[in-house]
Amino acid sequence: MTTTNRRQCLGLGLRLGLGLGLPTWAGSAAAQHGHGDAATAATATAPGGAAPKARRPRPALGLGAALAPDGALWVLRLDGTRLQLQRSTDAGASWSPAQSLDTGRDGIAADGESWPKLAFGPQGQAVITYTMPLSKPFTGAIRLLRSADGGASFAPPVTVHHDRQEITHRFDAVGFDARGRLHVVWIDKRDLELAKAAGRRYEGAAIYRVESRDGGASFGPDLKVADGSCECCRIALAPTPEGGLAALWRHVFPTNVRDHAWARLADDAPAPVRATLDGWVVAGCPHHGPGLAPAAAGGWHAVWFGQRAGVAAVRYGRLDAQGRPQGEARPLPDAAAEHAAVAALGERVAIVWRAFDGQAMQWRAWLSADGGRTFTLRTLGSSRGETDHPRLAQDAGRVLALWHTEDQGVRVVTLLPA
Repeated sequence: MTTTNRRQCLGLGLRLGLGLGLPTWAGSAAAQHGHGDAATAATATAPGGAAPKARRPRPALGLGAALAPDGALWVLRLDGTRLQLQRSTDAGASWSPAQSLDTGRDGIAADGESWPKLAFGPQGQAVITYTMPLSKPFTGAIRLLRSADGGASFAPPVTVHHDRQEITHRFDAVGFDARGRLHVVWIDKRDLELAKAAGRRYEGAAIYRVESRDGGASFGPDLKVADGSCECCRIALAPTPEGGLAALWRHVFPTNVRDHAWARLADDAPAPVRATLDGWVVAGCPHHGPGLAPAAAGGWHAVWFGQRAGVAAVRYGRLDAQGRPQGEARPLPDAAAEHAAVAALGERVAIVWRAFDGQAMQWRAWLSADGGRTFTLRTLGSSRGETDHPRLAQDAGRVLALWHTEDQGVRVVTLLPA
């Protein structure tokens, strides 16, 4: 990213924070840390040239969550610099003692669009991925912890990608497919660096991935999914009907249209397709990635943030089996909604988000029993402190909503079955 684009990216994060109703200080923190690196907020200059007033460090609340094959809920969070794992067998009513994981001297991004991830394989494997910030701004490496005994122990962290330049490898996503192959996907800027060295224009970054067929013990080559991704938005993964994985991410379409692209993660997959049609032209990254879930009738449920005809909103829409827009997208019933996630169990669909109402951050859900044709709105909670983005964790029979807040800790609500 050029210096000009970086300034636009950070400035846009501030404007979006304010435009969505966040308090001024929260919007500022989002602008500074929207790239996923928890850090101390910058100082603010008081009116009249008074001495700057230092803001307190923003807590790293980024939470990883998933349901294990035995039904236990696992959560990952930072305690200072330590990555800790806890389990619950009663949907969050009680928790096991925290298990501190050995991540060496790695820093761990656990804020905004970047947080630790969990995935479970078919033979007792459990993997954890995270982005480790490097010394240069907006650079990182994707690291992985691997367990072959259901999480009782983990091997030391390894870097999953073969490219070791001090550039952007960030905003990881991870999942096992139905055949037991492990996929790790991230945003990568190696092609931008090559283009800059050759004096060529290059928009945005790229989506890269690797596969492992031994549960994360080794990885194949770095594989490019697409050129021209947005630089700082999370990637959504979901299972495909044929047993693979599909990805949805914010993309840079000509010229600087920041809509979304969809693709299957397979060597013989067709080229990525355009999945949203907001037509939002902006020379910067919105720091606001999408969500994706398979639909029972075929195709996909998707949620995303964008601006359409001057109206900024998180929208819900359907994609067909090839990832293309299907029917009309509709905004969520909350003008301040942000950072939505979606999950589905058959015809039942759950969408969660957060929204600032002027006094507190609200945690809300939109629930459908008819495949997304109609929805019921539900408020799950609220917080006046700092909050993470809402999460969804699911298995074959349940969808749980999770929210990590500074004042209330980790909250869990069973959404499906209702």
